Amino acid sequence: MVSTLNKKNVAFLGTYLPRECGLATFTQDMINELETMSDFHPPRVIAVNNNATYAYGKKVMMSFNQNHRWEYIRIALELNRSNIDLLVIQHEFGIYGGNSGEYLIDLAERLTVPFIVIFHTVLSSPNPKQFQIVARLGELSCKSVTMAQSTKKDLHAIYGIALNKIEMIHHGVPQLETESRERLKALYGYADRQVISTFGFLSPGKGIEYAIEAMREVKESHPDALYIVWGKTHPVVKQEVGEVYRQKLQALVSELGLDNHVVFVDKLLTQEEVVHSLVLSDIYMTPYLGKEQAVSGTLAYGIGYGRVIISTPYRYATEMLADGRGLLANFRDPKSLGTGILDILDHPEKKLHMEQRTLDLGRTMMWNQIVKQYAGLIRDSVAAHSSYTNHGSVI
Repeated sequence: MVSTLNKKNVAFLGTYLPRECGLATFTQDMINELETMSDFHPPRVIAVNNNATYAYGKKVMMSFNQNHRWEYIRIALELNRSNIDLLVIQHEFGIYGGNSGEYLIDLAERLTVPFIVIFHTVLSSPNPKQFQIVARLGELSCKSVTMAQSTKKDLHAIYGIALNKIEMIHHGVPQLETESRERLKALYGYADRQVISTFGFLSPGKGIEYAIEAMREVKESHPDALYIVWGKTHPVVKQEVGEVYRQKLQALVSELGLDNHVVFVDKLLTQEEVVHSLVLSDIYMTPYLGKEQAVSGTLAYGIGYGRVIISTPYRYATEMLADGRGLLANFRDPKSLGTGILDILDHPEKKLHMEQRTLDLGRTMMWNQIVKQYAGLIRDSVAAHSSYTNHGSVI
């Protein structure tokens, strides 16, 4: 039995539900798992708001507007006075204020509480401000976490972060028990269809138009093929330009005569629906346009559930789909995507083999496994900081 006095008090800084953001879901998933560990008090959250306000639950101890620079200093001082043993900073350039999110440095430089930073984006060609932010966070943190081996190398070689301060931990995947693929297809109305899918917030960088064009060739030899695009438009995109991208895609479907082969599910998916969308799929596809993308939660989920994945060769996909776990297609190339789809649909034995290889990695990425690595990192960081301060030094 762990004494209450020895339990760790951990806080997370970043976006949090109900704000619609992938990092918010990531934080909630990790908190849910940490709560099951006997040597942790229920973690708390410092939520970063945009210009909207949110009805947060009791786990949120503080919240502030990302664009109010003075708030970053206030939050740091309040954390220093609190009983928090360690802060976990979720880092993405766009969720903090200032040039490339530079206001976050005001907070980090004033903390006496130790912190770990999780980098959700690691650029191989940063601009000077982006370089400065990542390098400084890495310098000040106890540990810097990234989710791919290639970006671990970049944090050291490009940003100068010491190798012994960098940890690679896979993106976590929620574990849910589900019905079989065929049973779920029937439940969702897709029985007797070969399902290709993509899920996540819809935005122009997702390259969905190229996947739609690929279906024109696929349907000729596989008239049962169906491409399902799951998810609502990204809140920021919708606020700025409305549903222009979705409408463009829908017009393309009609223009190509694919109304029976492409379906849009325009809603914010529950976690259960996300898992169902993957399990009922024969192929999961990420035709993204950004070569630099260092991590993709949606691709991680696809691997977690052992789907055959076809993707463009952005950084995360190139690493995660190695060793026979998927197929890479060219950027902005419907023909290349279509060739990959047909290769899988035409060779069911190849599909089964690829699913097994993907699932072998996917089993290690479930949140109940990933959280053990984070918990160990937190314990070691708190202990190291305590030992350091007890010998008369203060950060």
